Formats: sequence, C-alpha cells, structure tokens
Amino acid sequence: MTPDPLAPVRAALSRGGGSSSDFDLNPKTTWPTDRKLRPAGVLVPLIERDDGHLDVILTKRASHLKHHPGQIAFPGGKQDEGDADVTAAALREAHEEIGLHPDNVDVIGVLPFHETVTSFTITPVLGRVRADFDARPEPGEVDEVFRVPFAHVADPARFSVQSRRWLGQRRYYYTVPFGPYYIWGATARILRGLAERMGGP
Repeated sequence: MTPDPLAPVRAALSRGGGSSSDFDLNPKTTWPTDRKLRPAGVLVPLIERDDGHLDVILTKRASHLKHHPGQIAFPGGKQDEGDADVTAAALREAHEEIGLHPDNVDVIGVLPFHETVTSFTITPVLGRVRADFDARPEPGEVDEVFRVPFAHVADPARFSVQSRRWLGQRRYYYTVPFGPYYIWGATARILRGLAERMGGP
C-alpha cells in the first residue's frame, strides 16, 4: 500500500498546542488593549506531486496592497458577513485569488489562530488539493502563484530568526527562504508552528 503523504499532517493536527502571534518573538512590543481584532482565514493548500511528495501552494501579494504588500502569503483573507466561518472565508478567497475551486479541496483541519500586528486573527485551514488546476492570480491582488516542497517548510532546521526596524522598534520574525522567495512574518510563523507539531524541536 502506498504511504499517505498527508499522514504526518493529520497526526500533527491531532496534537495540542496554542495559538501563535507576531508578538511571540517581540514580547516588549505593546499595543492598545482595546484594539479590534478581525477574523480571517487562510488556506494552506497541499498538493501531491507525481513522485508522491507534497508541495504547498503560496502567493506573492501585489506590491500596492494596504496590508503586507509584496509579501509571500497563503491565499486567504478576512471573514465577510456572507461567510459561514473562517474555513468558508479561506476557501472563497483561495478561489478568488488563485482560481482554486472549493470543490477541489478536501479540508483536513485547522491550526490555532495566529494574531498579526495588523489586527487580524488568522485561522490556518489545511486542505488537500484533489487534482492539479490552472492557477490564475487575481489581477491587482496577487502577482504570482508558486509551489514550494512541503518537506522544505516542514523542517524546523530551515527556519531562522531575523529582524528589521519597524515603527521605530527592532522587530524579530521567522524566515524560511526558498530560492528567490523570501518567506517570512506570519506565513513563516504559521509554517514553523506546523513544523513543530510534526515533530521538530
């Protein structure tokens, strides 16, 4: 019997663990306690290659966007009134942003939410893409759709902590570069959390 490449992911989702935050590496950063957090959902799309290994599908956001311009991100966005929940939001946004139809996704489960400095609580929704599809970047929102070997981002040793000045303070964050793609911030933190659940230190 062919091994299920998603078995380690399913096992990781069954393990305990709390939410994460952009503040994990920046405990001295303070924000108003009354700031309003908005729910959002992102899809972590996993697709099996011909060799049986997995890729994760990511996007490069357009450079003019208000939030996280030019950054590497999962397809997804804020939960709208018409969305039943954050999973529905993630699937809707993935359809809009990269042309991945919800019927082509088997939802595996969700990770605990991740709080961002831009006041979103992001719920990562892990999904198996059933069949290959014609990725279509949403004009004006997404510059590029690309794939990264899941083994690369599931290995904690690939991650490093870097920093830059932001709003007058030194901010630290995880990175997990791949080729020309600089994966960092919330996307890297979510992937790092999943890698930890899969048995990393």
